[in-house]
Amino acid sequence: MKESEIVRKYMAKHLITFRADDDINDAMAIILKHKISGAPVVDANKNLVGMLSESDCIETVLDGAYNNQPGGNGTVGDYMSRKVMTIEPDKTIIELATKFVNTPYRRFPVVARGKLVGQISISDVLRSIVKSRPKLQHTPSSWKIREPQDKGVRK
Repeated sequence: MKESEIVRKYMAKHLITFRADDDINDAMAIILKHKISGAPVVDANKNLVGMLSESDCIETVLDGAYNNQPGGNGTVGDYMSRKVMTIEPDKTIIELATKFVNTPYRRFPVVARGKLVGQISISDVLRSIVKSRPKLQHTPSSWKIREPQDKGVRK
């Protein structure tokens, strides 16, 4: 992979986002409708203020049970994660891959000067690997004698 591959080239730019004051039921319906596992939460100026995941939404069931009410009451702001790890658009795919390997996250919001500009996921990293991999047009004849021979099953 070329070291110069950057996050901006592979990130999703047209995102579904929520606002902290959105109804949590409406947010869950959007998550289900669009078959996404969560989305960034932004303020009126597109500043990232949190992330809402499916796991965050499940907490509404627990709160409802605790309060003897059905789940799904409240706002996105009541359930979103406020501490969000982000990445900048000019970071390399290698830097991003390191973050994925060292954290439990499957996606990161991409932020430039505090503003949400995109989102990048593990599958975007895989896409970058496949796209940047050199394509071997043919096997050089000098390699043919080097092809591994099947020596049987190893024990």
